Amino acid sequence: MLSRSTDKASRRFYGWRGSSLSFRLTAWYTGAAFFLIVVATGILYVALSANLDRNTDLFLSDKVHVVAALLRDRPDDWSGLREEVELESAARRYENFYIRLLDQRGTARLATPGMDSELPPARFSVSLGRPFPLRSQNRRAFRALVERVEVGSVPTATWTMQVAVDLTQEDDLLARYRAWLWSILAIALVSCPLIGYQIARHGIHFVRDVTETARRIGSTTLNERIQPEGYPDELADLARTFNGMLDRLEEAFGRLSRFSADIAHELRTPVNNIRGEAEVALARARSVEEYREVVGSCLEEAVRLSELIGSLLFLARTENPATHIKRERVDLPELLNGVRDYYEGSAAENGISFSVNCTESSTTNADRALLQRAVANLVSNAIANTPAGGSIALSAHADPVQVRIEVADTGVGISAQDLPNVLDRFYRVDPARSQASGGTGLGLAIVKGIMNLHGGRVEIASTLGEGTSAVLVIPNQATR
Repeated sequence: MLSRSTDKASRRFYGWRGSSLSFRLTAWYTGAAFFLIVVATGILYVALSANLDRNTDLFLSDKVHVVAALLRDRPDDWSGLREEVELESAARRYENFYIRLLDQRGTARLATPGMDSELPPARFSVSLGRPFPLRSQNRRAFRALVERVEVGSVPTATWTMQVAVDLTQEDDLLARYRAWLWSILAIALVSCPLIGYQIARHGIHFVRDVTETARRIGSTTLNERIQPEGYPDELADLARTFNGMLDRLEEAFGRLSRFSADIAHELRTPVNNIRGEAEVALARARSVEEYREVVGSCLEEAVRLSELIGSLLFLARTENPATHIKRERVDLPELLNGVRDYYEGSAAENGISFSVNCTESSTTNADRALLQRAVANLVSNAIANTPAGGSIALSAHADPVQVRIEVADTGVGISAQDLPNVLDRFYRVDPARSQASGGTGLGLAIVKGIMNLHGGRVEIASTLGEGTSAVLVIPNQATR
């Protein structure tokens, strides 16, 4: 039973959640507006009824005060009493009232004509000094008051005065007022949804603009943007956020397109070389040595192709936010000296001197293999771009905040035009030289990817003809 009721509540909830925004806004506006109208009309009706009762109670008190004053000050003035009790009520056309004076024995001494048949003495409550509702013989509504009054300035007797006011006119007024209120509520019940729907439609047409713009956007129309001018603040923020997302998508799509073209270009060269070698070898009969030479050449191209694919796969891994690295304590002097030992022979062949400057206590927590690969790529790049007689200096500095590893050379340098792009994939400052040395244009891109995995960055400064300085900046986690 409980499961069935839960399912019903769930269906109602999801049915409401799946409704349109226009329907929701209209429903909320209708409910809120109609509730406020009901509360306002109810308060006005209660206030009117209370005011009428208060005015009636004041009128009753005034009548009691006037008659009591006559009995106290002029007890023998029966003409004045008769005029007040019997004649004044007949003179009032729209609000009749009745007064009855009873002596100590309960005998009626004076009464307004018709009161005995309309309101016999027995119908009055015995409670004194407090107005109360009363119904006549023919069910007409009255408001009545019973008071004790003293006769004479020196009281000789105490009489009972019964006063009642006919509420027929007030009831008619309240009935007409209720009719007007019901009419207003009926009109509100019909008009609130219509007005609310128009307000909702007007309010969400900005959302429809955003939807139409989003519907037009495709792979060939990523330049479409939402114009937030004139939008409400909340939707203007949404539009600007949406435009920012489109900017990032357009940039990523363009980068992906360029990357795809670069991959196709880079893969085409070794594949064409392998194909050309194979076609030449198959054109006629060859000797064993010639076939061996062709196979060796194809193997070189296959190795180059394998290295390119491996670099691309590594770059893809570095750009995956879910990729985790194996951090360990890395001794920076040991790492830099190891890189120097590996490349020292190659540098010596090219007439380049090597130096390492690093304090013995410099350490950090990082992935040793990846950090070594990043430094090695920078050194390899420096050797390729430093002429004979130049120098390469490796240095590292660690503080509580960050670790800085610098590879500085006195090579040919990089122009200011090329400097912002050197970390991009397949970007070559000198394509001819890079291809001649077997470079793929991915070395610095891999360095950037390794720094991204470590939460760091690469800073490159260069002056054309004077040299280049590449700095790896890593947040220091040695003490964490």
